[in-house]
Amino acid sequence: IPQSPAMTCWVSRLLPWNVRSLSASPKNQRFADCCRHHEAYGYFLPIQTRWQDNDQYGHVNNAVYYSYFDTIINHYLIRYCGLRTGLLTSPMVGFMVTNQCTFHTPIGFPQVPVAALAVEKVGHSSVHYRLALFPPKATDELPSVNHCDLRDGFFFGDPKLAHFDSLACTTGSSVHVFVNPATSKPTGLPEDFKKGLQRLMSPASM
Repeated sequence: IPQSPAMTCWVSRLLPWNVRSLSASPKNQRFADCCRHHEAYGYFLPIQTRWQDNDQYGHVNNAVYYSYFDTIINHYLIRYCGLRTGLLTSPMVGFMVTNQCTFHTPIGFPQVPVAALAVEKVGHSSVHYRLALFPPKATDELPSVNHCDLRDGFFFGDPKLAHFDSLACTTGSSVHVFVNPATSKPTGLPEDFKKGLQRLMSPASM
């Protein structure tokens, strides 16, 4: 449900002055606008909403969006970067140290949105992600999602993206720090792992 100008103004007045200033910055606003488009992301994964995801208002509860974003991040790491998730067999485990979400419009069960993932920075032991969720277009024709899409996801340029809105309903960011499971201290990322992440590096102009 789009916010009315009156609602936007009312919400803005509730924010601390420094947050209002930050959100009003033309540079930050341009970046935020870019992050709502398909072109800002490299990898996409359909997400099946569940009845239990809805809150009493009939919308997906705000906390559930973080689980959607966690799903696409770990799906990509396992499928395309070779992450092993067993504590006894993996040389490293990822700790999520930062999460952030901005909500633009709501979604609800039984919609099937598509989650989107980009990598902004790959450090020695950390990864900075940019994320979004795009709802299906409001048409009688439902998005065609098959087993391969759920297993492999798909990349930017795939014609399946035409079934989803061009503006994200939710945008966000996360930071992973990878540690040695025996010591819980940061550990360097393997080169093959980095190559998989660099495939999703966002353009420098973003």
